[in-house]
Amino acid sequence: MKVQKCNFLNIAPDDEILFIDAARDTGHVRGFTHNFYRYPARFSPIFARMAIEAFSELGDMVMDPFMGGGTSLVEALALGRHAVGTDISALAEFVTAVKTTIYGELELGQLAAWADKLPNILNVRQPSIYFESYAESGYYKHLDNPSRWRLRKVIEQAIASAIDLHDERLEAFGRCVILRTAQWALDGRKKLPSVAEFRTMVTENAFEMIAHAHEFRTVVEQYAKLPTKCVLHRSAAGIEDDQRMMQCSAPKLVVTSPPYPGIHVLYHRWQVDGRKETPAPFWIANKLDGAGSSYYTMGDRKYPELKTYFDNARATMTSVAALCNEDTVIVQMVAFADASWQLPRYLETMEEAGLSEVLLPSLRDEHDGRLWRSVPNRRWYSDQKGDTPGSQEVVLIHRKGT
Repeated sequence: MKVQKCNFLNIAPDDEILFIDAARDTGHVRGFTHNFYRYPARFSPIFARMAIEAFSELGDMVMDPFMGGGTSLVEALALGRHAVGTDISALAEFVTAVKTTIYGELELGQLAAWADKLPNILNVRQPSIYFESYAESGYYKHLDNPSRWRLRKVIEQAIASAIDLHDERLEAFGRCVILRTAQWALDGRKKLPSVAEFRTMVTENAFEMIAHAHEFRTVVEQYAKLPTKCVLHRSAAGIEDDQRMMQCSAPKLVVTSPPYPGIHVLYHRWQVDGRKETPAPFWIANKLDGAGSSYYTMGDRKYPELKTYFDNARATMTSVAALCNEDTVIVQMVAFADASWQLPRYLETMEEAGLSEVLLPSLRDEHDGRLWRSVPNRRWYSDQKGDTPGSQEVVLIHRKGT
């Protein structure tokens, strides 16, 4: 697909090289609070950081309308930018809120004391709290199996110990520790860990996360004017009328990775025992699931021509565009089940939302002029196998009405 009459981005050559290298980086996600939870299809903090450095300045606003696990917001705060993110998933809101919370020294000390006690609390022979309302609503689905009930019980005991911290911020951190460990123990596992292994891992995770929370606080607090955050559980569609946004300046950068058209990513479930789905992460986070998978992916991938997806994408990005000004750069990382028709349709949708594509100058003679990257071992649940179209992602850059 050749580029027709496209504008080019005004970017310093050195920044362009670093941005391209960062987009194509295939290293493991690491640093700060990024590994508090493995949110599906998250992009690299290296990419987010370079985009923020290239297209914004200290004190600017950075926005992510599909924040997922909060990678963009964490990096924005660490670089002294204000950050705002939205997501329709309550689980995404929970994870991002914990990752971007600045915990004080006293709080981290209390969490360390809690982590010290965890090994003695988790004992399958001791009683646990049965979260009846969640169980009755199906959040315990597939966890009562003889191979998993012991893990479910120690998860219950761990949650109860987090509740006993009697502080909303500390409880949220504790639940995030448990969420991360339960994901390790249950999601996609062929062989489940023992209770003893879970006990060891949850304690290790707690202390590691406390250390990273301390590191994150140190970095953010270096700025004379502390950056602010706004984490919203809602769709970005209509956000220009949200009262909580009225005091925010126009974002200098929008950096995001929206749901991928035609590709099935399981954002809201774990898979146990041969891909049996469980909504357990919402129970652990003390949140409620919103709807089925098509809700989180902006539309059923089997719907003719993905009409609901593109309708939702247009509504979302029209609202994002309403918050932007002529200086805003919109950077999206997207993949397609069939780029031959979905990419042109996606670009048309962006134009309908009031956004015009711009390209990187140095790539004008490369392929279609866009920044593509291969994603080795990308983990999502697709109907296709092998090197699928979804393992190729493209970075799309837009400006408002250029």
